Amino acid sequence: MKRTSKTLRFAAVASAGALVLAACGGGGDDDDADGGGGSSVEADGVLTIGSLLPQTGSLSFLGPPEFAGVDLAVQEINEAGGVLGEEVVHERADSGDGEPNIAPGEVDNLLSKNADVIIGAAASGVSMTVIDQITGAGVVQFSPANTSPEFDEYDDGGLYFRTAPSDVLQGNVLANLAASDGHSNLAILSRQDDYGDALSNVVTEVFEQSGGTVDAAVPYDPNATTFGTEIQQIADAGADAVALIAFDETKRIIPEMVSAGVGPADVQIYFVDGNIANYEGEFPEGTLEGVKATMPGPELSDDFRNRLLEIDPDLNDFTYSAESYDAVIVSALAAIAADSDAGTDVAEHIIEVTKDGTKCETFADCKELLENGEDIDYDGASGPIELGDTGSPTAATIGVYEYGANNNHSPLDYILGEI
Repeated sequence: MKRTSKTLRFAAVASAGALVLAACGGGGDDDDADGGGGSSVEADGVLTIGSLLPQTGSLSFLGPPEFAGVDLAVQEINEAGGVLGEEVVHERADSGDGEPNIAPGEVDNLLSKNADVIIGAAASGVSMTVIDQITGAGVVQFSPANTSPEFDEYDDGGLYFRTAPSDVLQGNVLANLAASDGHSNLAILSRQDDYGDALSNVVTEVFEQSGGTVDAAVPYDPNATTFGTEIQQIADAGADAVALIAFDETKRIIPEMVSAGVGPADVQIYFVDGNIANYEGEFPEGTLEGVKATMPGPELSDDFRNRLLEIDPDLNDFTYSAESYDAVIVSALAAIAADSDAGTDVAEHIIEVTKDGTKCETFADCKELLENGEDIDYDGASGPIELGDTGSPTAATIGVYEYGANNNHSPLDYILGEI
């Protein structure tokens, strides 16, 4: 049964320090992300949104909800009169998962279609392969799912933003969840890439600060066909809980973990946003029962889910749909505030429309306020957003979920944290 978090607050600090109950931690004084280099894309009066999201590869399960979020936002923007008197245009592209690296070619295609804002990529590692290509063209890159802390230090010319919080926050929540569940020995099996390495490091630091021991932190090649050597290292560690930081290869890893005696029936397993998915039909019934998982994002309203289902009736997962939706809405509102669709102009107003103004929750309401000369503070489907100087959320909700016998997950709690 879901427990809605009411007064429980956690604070995450950028150095990946411990989370503290009933405390609030602020972000650092990073240089302002506004501004940017010269644009090769001039304003043409039409806001063109490019989506660089996973249609193929190990994160393809995230594609449908993310594309649905973008499509819903574009539809609602256009129903409300569009941006600068014109309908918003949406161009799709496939980010893949980096193996092979198709994203640069897909970005070229989006740039050739005069994209002003590119929503994506989902994977932090993929975004790192194209961030210079996108921002160097004077185009906004706005990811709904990148969580690597590295983006807060990256020289992006003020053109990179995200609606997903840094893994500093998710890593804190996961580590504290394992500790509060009574585990003192943790093993971590993680993808060897930007995402896996960063999240593993945060979980390790915070769990050890809580008094626990990380007996093994084992990276694996996500392109491997088997994972026996790495799983045996996890089994040999003898930990009483295992964090599996993975993508779709989870479907291959879990059976091997079961065979090695470190499956969900043997030790407590924790998933993360990269592998929280509906596994009904993928494993024998009961395989994942008791597995817990963390994922950025608040509880979605029934109304928002129903609107997404009108866009894509086949959706059975809503991961990062709200973050995708909000990235488009914020970009459109920033274009109105800038009175321009050019990427560098839009970027200068993205942060300001998410805080310190009159609260509004729909594109239509926010647009009316802007057109009446008011500053706005857009609160979206993914939460208050509140982007900081680095273009990342300064506060966010992390959901905690548990798998049942049907191998699908349901919410346990929602934890608000500040970075």
